[in-house]
Amino acid sequence: MVSFGVLPFLLSLVRRHKTFTAVLAGGAFLRALAMLGYRPASWFNDSFDYLHVAMAPYPHPIRPDGYSFLLWALKPFHSFALVAGLQHLMGLAGAVMIYALLRRKFGLPSWGASLATVPLLYDGYQIQLEHLILSDIPFEFLILCAATIVLWHGKAITWKIAGVVGLLVGLATLTRTVGEPVLIAIVVYFLMRRFNWRVLVATVVMCALPLGAYAGWFWAWYGKPGMTTSSGVFLYARVTEFADCNKIKPPVSEYPLCKDSRTSHTPLTFSQDAIWDRNSPFHRVPAARFTDYQNKLAGDFAKRAIMAQPFDYAVVVMKDFLYTFKWHRSVFPDKATYQMYEFGKKSAALPTWRMSRDQTASSEAHRYEDGNARTRIIKPYATGIRTYQDVAHMPGTVLGGILIVGLAGLVPLWRRWGGEAFLPWILATGLLLVPPATAEFDYRYVLPTVPLACVAAAITFSREPRGKLTRLLRWRGRASEKTNGSSGEPEEPGKLAAQDAVTAS
Repeated sequence: MVSFGVLPFLLSLVRRHKTFTAVLAGGAFLRALAMLGYRPASWFNDSFDYLHVAMAPYPHPIRPDGYSFLLWALKPFHSFALVAGLQHLMGLAGAVMIYALLRRKFGLPSWGASLATVPLLYDGYQIQLEHLILSDIPFEFLILCAATIVLWHGKAITWKIAGVVGLLVGLATLTRTVGEPVLIAIVVYFLMRRFNWRVLVATVVMCALPLGAYAGWFWAWYGKPGMTTSSGVFLYARVTEFADCNKIKPPVSEYPLCKDSRTSHTPLTFSQDAIWDRNSPFHRVPAARFTDYQNKLAGDFAKRAIMAQPFDYAVVVMKDFLYTFKWHRSVFPDKATYQMYEFGKKSAALPTWRMSRDQTASSEAHRYEDGNARTRIIKPYATGIRTYQDVAHMPGTVLGGILIVGLAGLVPLWRRWGGEAFLPWILATGLLLVPPATAEFDYRYVLPTVPLACVAAAITFSREPRGKLTRLLRWRGRASEKTNGSSGEPEEPGKLAAQDAVTAS
């Protein structure tokens, strides 16, 4: 009886939302091609660190374990295909949230709300990122959930709903540490919109619960509360591009971290080479990688460099930030890493790196899968999704245009700090800026910001921003005509008021 009731309901939804149903079905088809063509999933270098923690959980020194907890929870199923499939469903669910939010809350027409989901559903690199064993898609999903809940409820949000938002942000931060500024952005948004103090407290407290629990576990393991012991190391990598010890004048203990171009036989090409390249001064520090001592020393050096050379720091950050908006997707940071973001023609063997507990990366992957975990490329499905990715992806310049459209929607509501669009716009912009400021630009860090940018841009075309922007432009036009003396006979006040009323409606 229940099934008989569900089917008519679904058919009714399809009839009322035909355009979005077609758009969503196309996105689902492309994800099915990826699932059929690359089995059981695709791999990235970082995948094996996440997997290593999932096999026997411990607080990882480089990144928090949120994604590893997901892998651990799914381990009894012995299926990386299940992990990839769940991530593809997160992408589809994100599109449904965007569409529902723009239709019900902001009153966009079906075609307009559907259009806002196209970059999420149809970008070939988004689909490939969903197919990788990586934390970025769960992070994207959690942040989008939090933003959707806040915008959906608006001023009617209660402290209980705010607690759910805080919990989602806390889980997102456990998935990727870049989630920390998200809480700040949401709290600032609540303050600007003058929400009840209970909403603020509930958000912060519920966000702190999972983070505090993890920090306590980290403390029990390493003897110091925290999330990682790598933030200082990555910040050091960021500053090596410009750090000049003649200007910094570091203490003697930090001299080994100084870069000497006269004695370096192999210059460091990218910021992250300062961590992983054997020729990096970082390897002069007599300590195991990512220990608390090494992290503190590198972090102190990086902070001194930023304080001594703030302009140089701003230049490298802005250079990487603007790299986001290039039209062509160039090979970066190197060919091997770049190819991991693409559906390949050949299946590479899983690496045999030595992990702890006398395990290798490949052996742990095979144990998790309870079989061969190497990616198998199945034609013709693989050929189809690979060809699609080659031609269907969003250039960075288009993302920049979407952000500009969102910014234009904030202008007419400047008295209210841009209104509701401020939250998704500042989240998207902030999440694009944090990686270049703390580590380095990476393509995988760009894609999770796209849904938020699209929401902000779409809100620009909702009734209130559109009406106010139209009136503002008409007012400027009249002022220009009066200044040029070409206005002719003035229009009747009643007629002008009536025109404004029509525009606002």
